[in-house]
Amino acid sequence: MKAGIVVFPGINRERDMAIALKNSSGHAPRMIWHKETDLGDLDLVVLPGGFAFGDYLRCGAMAAHSPVMRAVHDHASRGGYILGVCNGFQILTEADLLPGALLRNASLRFLSMDCHLRVERRDTVFTSRFQTGTTFRAVMAHGDGNYFADGATLDRLEQEGLVAFRYVNSAGNIEPEANLNGSARSIAGIFSPNRRVLGLMPHPEDLVDPLMGGTDGKPLFDALAAA
Repeated sequence: MKAGIVVFPGINRERDMAIALKNSSGHAPRMIWHKETDLGDLDLVVLPGGFAFGDYLRCGAMAAHSPVMRAVHDHASRGGYILGVCNGFQILTEADLLPGALLRNASLRFLSMDCHLRVERRDTVFTSRFQTGTTFRAVMAHGDGNYFADGATLDRLEQEGLVAFRYVNSAGNIEPEANLNGSARSIAGIFSPNRRVLGLMPHPEDLVDPLMGGTDGKPLFDALAAA
């Protein structure tokens, strides 16, 4: 899968994401400046974490109007794959590529710690190297990760199987203590209706090598490389 990473001013996780993608595929992804509008023949477009445009207005709101996002919308319309992590997830919701919004953490504090995610379905290009119900460790690093949507939208996500990951404890059980940012229904990540766009809040790219402290996130990138 030929991948590209969009670089916005203030983004700071593009190199982490590049390491994860190259680690699994053996190929360095293309770096795409936010003013570019030609995504070429890319299969996968990645919106990484960080603080696009300093998050000065609302997290992801300014980045959603960058020139490159018109091309990202076109890429999605053609059935291309898109991965948004942390700030990238926020950008996807602000650009109406995914429903809902990311609000301030329930604690009103920036969270920087490990968490556990449960895989809700494996029949997607992103999760095929996991098993449904698998629990894995990921890294939280956000101040606005509280996923919110109205009741009808949340019900639709549930009914259509579009919840990708949930916050759980290490045993895989949903509990308030595991949902540190207060996300609705413990949702940590969601798919688009065609399951070709994935947004998630924690950082799987931070655990793809033993030298990073573990390889829990590597199956996601191995699945993309194999697609």
